[in-house]
Amino acid sequence: MTEAALSDKKLEPSQFDLQEFVRRVLAEDMGSGGDVTSDATIDADARFTAEMNCREPITVAGLDIAIAFFRSLDREVRIKKEVNDGDTVPAGTILMRLEGNARAMLSAERSALNTLQHLSGIATLTRRYVDAIDGAGAILLDTRKTVPGMRLLGKYAARMGGAHNHRMRLDDGMLIKDNHVAVCGSVETAVKKAVAANKGLQIQVEVDRLEQIERALAAGADRLLLDNMKPDMLREAVNIVDGRVPLEASGGVNLDTIRGIAETGVDFISVGRITQSAPAVDIGLDYSLQNFAG
Repeated sequence: MTEAALSDKKLEPSQFDLQEFVRRVLAEDMGSGGDVTSDATIDADARFTAEMNCREPITVAGLDIAIAFFRSLDREVRIKKEVNDGDTVPAGTILMRLEGNARAMLSAERSALNTLQHLSGIATLTRRYVDAIDGAGAILLDTRKTVPGMRLLGKYAARMGGAHNHRMRLDDGMLIKDNHVAVCGSVETAVKKAVAANKGLQIQVEVDRLEQIERALAAGADRLLLDNMKPDMLREAVNIVDGRVPLEASGGVNLDTIRGIAETGVDFISVGRITQSAPAVDIGLDYSLQNFAG
């Protein structure tokens, strides 16, 4: 999976098995007995009209996935999206309107909301980082620090928030980090081995000291990851490289520090926390007396 594969604001069937994801999540929530509360209290043919809304300002991600949960249990459910993935909306915005079988909708509600809240949480936090570096010239990147089994969705959500995607998997590109260097014995040896492997992939090298820069470039590095460098050191690194390869800053990045990092002249800034620890946003599904208009 490459950056281009997630460039559209949608998930293609070839990229993500939505049916299987929905099946697994619903099975986790419903168990073998199903929604015993809804089955006991609601007539089988009862109808339910609802509005899904956000209770805080958010950037939206995952609407079509949420819809898939409702459609999985009620093929005839009527749904009207009022916003799109990637939209930033204020508190109180109606995200979608739904009308369908009451038992099915209530059984799917939690799975749909959990997924939408999580993905929109990633997109919302990402948007805050993107806004913080607006105009500084640097591009925000995500990382492989994702919830296990949710990488494609997490990176999709980060993209909806305005970030660009870094590697999706270990086979997408070579990133030589400190442990690779430690095993190889030196930056030069690690890079030369990567070049000799000739995988046709970009070779990025993590450096945490200025003296490693020229050695990495001389050995054939295509891109440098400047790890845990303070802004003054980042500026020195930018001057040393002088545009020969792209530079990515990483480590110690938060909303308080990212603007200063961006203004050093680096090309990219990677932030693990946008996919690793973004808080879920508050989205609810509320019964509505209004007639559905879809």
